[in-house]
Amino acid sequence: MSIILGLESSCDETAAALVTSDRGILAHRLAGQEAAHRPYGGVVPEIAARAHVEALGPLIEAALAEAGLTLGQVDAIAATAGPGLIGGVMVGLVTAKALALAADKPLIAVNHLEGHALSPRLADPDLAFPYLLLLVSGGHCQLLAVEGVGRYRRLATTIDDAAGEAFDKTAKLLGLGFPGGPAVERAAAAGDPAAVPLPRPLVGTAEPHFSFAGLKSAVLRARDTGSWSVPDLAASFQQAVVDCLVDRTRRAIAQVPQATALVVAGGVAANGAVRAALTALAHQHDLPFSAPPLWLCTDNAAMIGWAGAERFAAGLTDPLDVPARARWPLDPHAEKARGAGVKA
Repeated sequence: MSIILGLESSCDETAAALVTSDRGILAHRLAGQEAAHRPYGGVVPEIAARAHVEALGPLIEAALAEAGLTLGQVDAIAATAGPGLIGGVMVGLVTAKALALAADKPLIAVNHLEGHALSPRLADPDLAFPYLLLLVSGGHCQLLAVEGVGRYRRLATTIDDAAGEAFDKTAKLLGLGFPGGPAVERAAAAGDPAAVPLPRPLVGTAEPHFSFAGLKSAVLRARDTGSWSVPDLAASFQQAVVDCLVDRTRRAIAQVPQATALVVAGGVAANGAVRAALTALAHQHDLPFSAPPLWLCTDNAAMIGWAGAERFAAGLTDPLDVPARARWPLDPHAEKARGAGVKA
Protein backbone atom coordinates (compact mmCIF):
# COMPACT_ATOMS: atom_id res chain seq x y z
CA MET A 1 0.00 0.00 0.00
CA SER A 2 1.29 3.45 -0.95
CA ILE A 3 0.47 6.76 0.73
CA ILE A 4 0.18 9.87 -1.43
CA LEU A 5 0.14 13.49 -0.28
CA GLY A 6 -2.16 15.37 -2.63
CA LEU A 7 -2.24 19.17 -3.06
CA GLU A 8 -4.90 21.22 -4.86
CA SER A 9 -4.73 24.96 -5.61
CA SER A 10 -6.04 25.41 -9.16
CA CYS A 11 -8.81 27.91 -8.43
CA ASP A 12 -10.29 29.15 -5.15
CA GLU A 13 -9.95 26.06 -2.93
CA THR A 14 -6.71 25.29 -1.12
CA ALA A 15 -6.51 21.67 -0.01
CA ALA A 16 -4.17 18.95 1.21
CA ALA A 17 -4.99 15.26 1.65
CA LEU A 18 -3.35 11.94 2.40
CA VAL A 19 -4.76 9.11 0.33
CA THR A 20 -3.80 5.44 0.18
CA SER A 21 -3.69 3.18 -2.86
CA ASP A 22 -6.43 1.01 -1.29
CA ARG A 23 -8.83 4.00 -1.30
CA GLY A 24 -8.28 5.16 2.24
CA ILE A 25 -8.53 8.87 2.98
CA LEU A 26 -6.30 9.34 6.01
CA ALA A 27 -6.79 13.11 6.17
CA HIS A 28 -8.29 15.94 4.17
CA ARG A 29 -7.96 19.63 4.96
CA LEU A 30 -9.52 22.39 2.86
CA ALA A 31 -9.67 26.18 3.05
CA GLY A 32 -12.25 27.98 0.92
CA GLN A 33 -12.08 31.57 -0.29
CA GLU A 34 -15.75 32.39 -0.84
CA ALA A 35 -15.76 35.38 1.50
CA ALA A 36 -12.75 36.94 -0.23
CA HIS A 37 -14.27 36.67 -3.71
CA ARG A 38 -17.95 37.28 -2.93
CA PRO A 39 -17.74 41.11 -3.20
CA TYR A 40 -16.55 40.70 -6.80
CA GLY A 41 -19.14 38.11 -7.85
CA GLY A 42 -16.44 35.70 -9.03
CA VAL A 43 -12.90 34.48 -8.47
CA VAL A 44 -10.16 37.14 -8.62
CA PRO A 45 -6.96 35.30 -9.64
CA GLU A 46 -4.49 37.46 -7.70
CA ILE A 47 -6.54 37.22 -4.50
CA ALA A 48 -6.79 33.46 -4.98
CA ALA A 49 -3.04 33.00 -5.46
CA ARG A 50 -2.19 35.02 -2.34
CA ALA A 51 -4.68 33.04 -0.30
CA HIS A 52 -3.11 29.76 -1.49
CA VAL A 53 0.32 30.97 -0.34
CA GLU A 54 -1.00 31.71 3.13
CA ALA A 55 -3.10 28.58 3.55
CA LEU A 56 -1.23 25.69 1.93
CA GLY A 57 1.63 25.20 4.40
CA PRO A 58 -0.59 25.06 7.50
CA LEU A 59 -3.02 22.73 5.70
CA ILE A 60 -0.22 20.28 4.87
CA GLU A 61 0.98 20.32 8.48
CA ALA A 62 -2.59 19.78 9.73
CA ALA A 63 -3.22 16.90 7.32
CA LEU A 64 -0.01 15.12 8.33
CA ALA A 65 -0.87 15.60 12.00
CA GLU A 66 -4.41 14.30 11.49
CA ALA A 67 -3.06 11.17 9.78
CA GLY A 68 -0.33 10.74 12.39
CA LEU A 69 2.35 10.72 9.72
CA THR A 70 5.58 12.49 8.91
CA LEU A 71 6.55 13.57 5.42
CA GLY A 72 9.15 10.82 5.43
CA GLN A 73 6.39 8.19 5.65
CA VAL A 74 4.69 9.45 2.48
CA ASP A 75 5.52 7.52 -0.70
CA ALA A 76 4.97 10.32 -3.22
CA ILE A 77 3.70 13.88 -3.51
CA ALA A 78 1.03 14.75 -6.06
CA ALA A 79 -0.08 18.26 -6.96
CA THR A 80 -2.33 19.86 -9.52
CA ALA A 81 -0.07 21.13 -12.32
CA GLY A 82 -2.93 22.53 -14.44
CA PRO A 83 -5.22 23.48 -15.95
CA GLY A 84 -6.37 26.38 -13.81
CA LEU A 85 -5.52 29.89 -12.70
CA ILE A 86 -1.79 29.88 -13.29
CA GLY A 87 -0.85 31.75 -10.11
CA GLY A 88 -2.67 29.27 -7.93
CA VAL A 89 -1.39 26.27 -9.87
CA MET A 90 2.17 27.49 -9.40
CA VAL A 91 1.73 27.81 -5.63
CA GLY A 92 0.70 24.18 -5.26
CA LEU A 93 3.16 22.76 -7.75
CA VAL A 94 6.17 24.69 -6.42
CA THR A 95 5.27 23.61 -2.89
CA ALA A 96 5.08 19.99 -4.02
CA LYS A 97 8.45 20.28 -5.77
CA ALA A 98 10.08 21.71 -2.66
CA LEU A 99 8.67 18.93 -0.46
CA ALA A 100 9.64 16.24 -2.96
CA LEU A 101 13.19 17.58 -3.17
CA ALA A 102 13.59 18.01 0.58
CA ALA A 103 12.17 14.59 1.46
CA ASP A 104 13.60 12.76 -1.59
CA LYS A 105 10.14 11.65 -2.72
CA PRO A 106 8.75 11.16 -6.23
CA LEU A 107 6.73 14.04 -7.68
CA ILE A 108 3.48 13.44 -9.56
CA ALA A 109 2.11 16.32 -11.63
CA VAL A 110 -1.63 15.75 -11.87
CA ASN A 111 -3.95 17.15 -14.50
CA HIS A 112 -6.84 18.66 -12.53
CA LEU A 113 -9.27 17.19 -15.05
CA GLU A 114 -7.76 13.75 -14.50
CA GLY A 115 -8.39 14.25 -10.80
CA HIS A 116 -12.09 14.71 -11.55
CA ALA A 117 -12.08 11.92 -14.13
CA LEU A 118 -10.67 9.34 -11.72
CA SER A 119 -12.44 10.55 -8.56
CA PRO A 120 -15.42 8.21 -9.02
CA ARG A 121 -13.01 5.27 -8.73
CA LEU A 122 -11.93 6.50 -5.29
CA ALA A 123 -15.51 6.15 -4.05
CA ASP A 124 -16.56 3.16 -6.20
CA PRO A 125 -14.10 0.23 -6.16
CA ASP A 126 -16.22 -1.65 -8.69
CA LEU A 127 -15.96 1.05 -11.37
CA ALA A 128 -13.79 -0.44 -14.13
CA PHE A 129 -12.35 0.99 -17.32
CA PRO A 130 -13.55 1.94 -19.86
CA TYR A 131 -16.40 4.20 -18.77
CA LEU A 132 -18.21 7.14 -20.31
CA LEU A 133 -17.60 10.32 -18.31
CA LEU A 134 -19.50 13.58 -18.32
CA LEU A 135 -17.00 16.00 -16.79
CA VAL A 136 -18.98 19.10 -15.94
CA SER A 137 -17.57 21.93 -13.86
CA GLY A 138 -17.10 25.68 -13.70
CA GLY A 139 -14.44 25.70 -16.37
CA HIS A 140 -15.06 22.55 -18.39
CA CYS A 141 -17.90 20.59 -19.96
CA GLN A 142 -16.71 17.46 -21.76
CA LEU A 143 -17.72 13.94 -22.62
CA LEU A 144 -14.82 11.50 -22.44
CA ALA A 145 -14.21 7.81 -22.91
CA VAL A 146 -12.03 7.02 -19.90
CA GLU A 147 -10.03 4.04 -21.17
CA GLY A 148 -7.39 3.87 -18.42
CA VAL A 149 -5.05 5.99 -16.35
CA GLY A 150 -3.66 8.62 -18.71
CA ARG A 151 -5.84 7.37 -21.58
CA TYR A 152 -8.74 9.69 -22.39
CA ARG A 153 -10.66 10.07 -25.65
CA ARG A 154 -12.64 13.28 -25.89
CA LEU A 155 -16.00 12.90 -27.59
CA ALA A 156 -17.40 16.39 -27.01
CA THR A 157 -16.58 19.71 -25.38
CA THR A 158 -18.19 23.11 -25.04
CA ILE A 159 -17.82 25.57 -27.89
CA ASP A 160 -18.25 28.55 -25.56
CA ASP A 161 -19.23 28.58 -21.87
CA ALA A 162 -19.02 25.59 -19.56
CA ALA A 163 -22.20 24.57 -17.74
CA GLY A 164 -20.80 25.63 -14.37
CA GLU A 165 -19.79 28.99 -15.80
CA ALA A 166 -23.36 29.43 -17.07
CA PHE A 167 -24.68 28.63 -13.58
CA ASP A 168 -22.37 31.23 -12.04
CA LYS A 169 -23.26 33.92 -14.55
CA THR A 170 -26.98 33.18 -14.28
CA ALA A 171 -26.73 33.48 -10.50
CA LYS A 172 -25.12 36.89 -10.96
CA LEU A 173 -27.82 37.98 -13.43
CA LEU A 174 -30.54 36.96 -10.98
CA GLY A 175 -28.84 38.48 -7.94
CA LEU A 176 -28.47 35.13 -6.19
CA GLY A 177 -24.90 35.56 -4.97
CA PHE A 178 -21.69 33.57 -5.14
CA PRO A 179 -20.94 30.69 -5.59
CA GLY A 180 -23.57 30.52 -8.27
CA GLY A 181 -24.27 26.81 -8.75
CA PRO A 182 -25.66 26.08 -5.28
CA ALA A 183 -27.48 29.44 -5.26
CA VAL A 184 -29.32 28.68 -8.51
CA GLU A 185 -30.21 25.18 -7.30
CA ARG A 186 -31.66 26.56 -4.06
CA ALA A 187 -33.74 29.17 -5.91
CA ALA A 188 -34.89 26.60 -8.49
CA ALA A 189 -36.38 24.43 -5.76
CA ALA A 190 -39.18 26.99 -5.36
CA GLY A 191 -39.73 27.56 -9.09
CA ASP A 192 -41.49 26.01 -12.08
CA PRO A 193 -38.99 24.46 -14.53
CA ALA A 194 -41.48 24.83 -17.38
CA ALA A 195 -42.40 28.47 -16.68
CA VAL A 196 -39.90 30.29 -18.90
CA PRO A 197 -39.42 29.34 -22.58
CA LEU A 198 -35.64 29.07 -22.78
CA PRO A 199 -33.60 27.55 -25.65
CA ARG A 200 -31.78 24.21 -25.55
CA PRO A 201 -28.69 24.95 -27.68
CA LEU A 202 -27.64 22.12 -30.04
CA VAL A 203 -30.20 19.66 -28.61
CA GLY A 204 -31.24 17.16 -31.25
CA THR A 205 -28.46 18.10 -33.67
CA ALA A 206 -25.68 15.96 -35.11
CA GLU A 207 -23.14 18.38 -33.59
CA PRO A 208 -21.51 16.48 -30.69
CA HIS A 209 -20.59 19.49 -28.58
CA PHE A 210 -22.19 21.70 -25.92
CA SER A 211 -23.10 25.38 -25.99
CA PHE A 212 -24.39 27.46 -23.06
CA ALA A 213 -23.60 31.09 -23.96
CA GLY A 214 -26.92 31.58 -25.77
CA LEU A 215 -28.86 30.09 -22.87
CA LYS A 216 -27.24 32.54 -20.47
CA SER A 217 -28.15 35.42 -22.79
CA ALA A 218 -31.73 34.16 -22.99
CA VAL A 219 -31.96 34.28 -19.20
CA LEU A 220 -30.83 37.91 -19.30
CA ARG A 221 -33.51 38.81 -21.84
CA ALA A 222 -36.20 36.93 -19.90
CA ARG A 223 -35.16 38.67 -16.67
CA ASP A 224 -35.38 42.08 -18.30
CA THR A 225 -39.00 41.54 -19.39
CA GLY A 226 -40.02 41.34 -15.74
CA SER A 227 -42.53 38.62 -16.62
CA TRP A 228 -41.20 35.85 -14.37
CA SER A 229 -40.09 35.40 -10.80
CA VAL A 230 -36.50 34.66 -9.89
CA PRO A 231 -37.35 31.09 -8.74
CA ASP A 232 -39.09 30.38 -12.08
CA LEU A 233 -36.15 31.79 -14.01
CA ALA A 234 -33.70 29.71 -11.97
CA ALA A 235 -35.75 26.51 -12.31
CA SER A 236 -36.24 27.00 -16.05
CA PHE A 237 -32.55 27.69 -16.57
CA GLN A 238 -31.55 24.62 -14.55
CA GLN A 239 -33.96 22.44 -16.53
CA ALA A 240 -32.57 23.74 -19.82
CA VAL A 241 -29.03 22.84 -18.71
CA VAL A 242 -30.20 19.38 -17.63
CA ASP A 243 -31.91 18.82 -21.00
CA CYS A 244 -28.74 19.84 -22.86
CA LEU A 245 -26.51 17.58 -20.76
CA VAL A 246 -28.83 14.59 -21.13
CA ASP A 247 -29.23 15.03 -24.89
CA ARG A 248 -25.51 15.30 -25.55
CA THR A 249 -24.71 12.41 -23.20
CA ARG A 250 -27.34 10.20 -24.83
CA ARG A 251 -25.64 10.82 -28.15
CA ALA A 252 -22.24 9.92 -26.70
CA ILE A 253 -23.47 6.63 -25.20
CA ALA A 254 -23.82 5.24 -28.70
CA GLN A 255 -20.17 6.07 -29.40
CA VAL A 256 -18.85 4.01 -26.47
CA PRO A 257 -20.72 0.69 -26.69
CA GLN A 258 -18.12 -1.02 -24.50
CA ALA A 259 -18.64 1.42 -21.60
CA THR A 260 -18.94 -0.26 -18.21
CA ALA A 261 -20.88 2.67 -16.71
CA LEU A 262 -22.12 6.21 -17.17
CA VAL A 263 -20.16 8.46 -14.82
CA VAL A 264 -20.49 12.13 -13.92
CA ALA A 265 -17.86 14.19 -12.08
CA GLY A 266 -16.97 17.83 -11.49
CA GLY A 267 -18.65 20.59 -9.51
CA VAL A 268 -21.94 20.55 -11.44
CA ALA A 269 -22.22 16.82 -10.66
CA ALA A 270 -23.24 17.94 -7.16
CA ASN A 271 -26.49 19.36 -8.59
CA GLY A 272 -29.41 17.13 -7.62
CA ALA A 273 -31.41 17.68 -10.82
CA VAL A 274 -28.39 16.81 -12.97
CA ARG A 275 -27.73 13.63 -10.99
CA ALA A 276 -31.34 12.52 -11.14
CA ALA A 277 -31.59 13.03 -14.90
CA LEU A 278 -28.33 11.21 -15.63
CA THR A 279 -29.31 8.34 -13.32
CA ALA A 280 -32.51 7.94 -15.33
CA LEU A 281 -30.58 8.12 -18.62
CA ALA A 282 -28.17 5.40 -17.47
CA HIS A 283 -31.05 3.14 -16.50
CA GLN A 284 -32.68 3.68 -19.90
CA HIS A 285 -29.51 2.28 -21.49
CA ASP A 286 -28.98 -0.52 -18.94
CA LEU A 287 -25.79 1.10 -17.70
CA PRO A 288 -24.66 1.39 -14.08
CA PHE A 289 -24.50 5.01 -12.93
CA SER A 290 -21.62 6.26 -10.83
CA ALA A 291 -20.89 9.64 -9.27
CA PRO A 292 -18.59 10.71 -6.45
CA PRO A 293 -20.11 11.81 -3.14
CA LEU A 294 -20.97 15.50 -3.18
CA TRP A 295 -17.84 16.64 -1.37
CA LEU A 296 -15.64 14.91 -3.96
CA CYS A 297 -17.36 16.71 -6.85
CA THR A 298 -16.01 20.16 -6.06
CA ASP A 299 -12.27 20.90 -6.08
CA ASN A 300 -10.49 18.93 -3.38
CA ALA A 301 -7.12 17.34 -2.65
CA ALA A 302 -8.41 13.80 -2.14
CA MET A 303 -9.08 13.43 -5.86
CA ILE A 304 -5.58 14.75 -6.62
CA GLY A 305 -4.09 12.29 -4.14
CA TRP A 306 -6.10 9.46 -5.66
CA ALA A 307 -5.09 10.39 -9.22
CA GLY A 308 -1.52 10.47 -7.89
CA ALA A 309 -1.98 6.99 -6.41
CA GLU A 310 -3.31 5.64 -9.73
CA ARG A 311 -0.43 7.21 -11.65
CA PHE A 312 2.14 6.06 -9.07
CA ALA A 313 0.86 2.48 -9.36
CA ALA A 314 1.32 2.75 -13.12
CA GLY A 315 4.91 3.97 -12.71
CA LEU A 316 4.10 7.50 -13.85
CA THR A 317 6.13 10.16 -12.02
CA ASP A 318 7.51 13.51 -13.12
CA PRO A 319 10.81 15.43 -13.02
CA LEU A 320 11.18 18.48 -10.81
CA ASP A 321 11.19 20.79 -13.82
CA VAL A 322 7.68 19.79 -14.91
CA PRO A 323 5.85 23.03 -15.81
CA ALA A 324 2.66 24.54 -14.43
CA ARG A 325 0.07 24.92 -17.17
CA ALA A 326 -2.93 27.22 -17.49
CA ARG A 327 -4.27 24.93 -20.22
CA TRP A 328 -3.79 21.18 -20.35
CA PRO A 329 -6.23 19.04 -22.36
CA LEU A 330 -6.84 15.46 -21.27
CA ASP A 331 -6.94 14.41 -24.92
CA PRO A 332 -4.35 16.53 -26.76
CA HIS A 333 -5.13 14.75 -30.02
CA ALA A 334 -8.84 15.61 -30.04
CA GLU A 335 -10.10 17.51 -33.05
CA LYS A 336 -10.54 21.21 -32.35
CA ALA A 337 -14.17 22.11 -31.74
CA ARG A 338 -15.73 24.15 -34.51
CA GLY A 339 -18.50 26.71 -34.30
CA ALA A 340 -19.35 30.38 -34.14
CA GLY A 341 -19.04 30.41 -30.38
CA VAL A 342 -15.57 28.91 -30.13
CA LYS A 343 -13.28 31.10 -28.08
CA ALA A 344 -9.92 32.10 -29.56
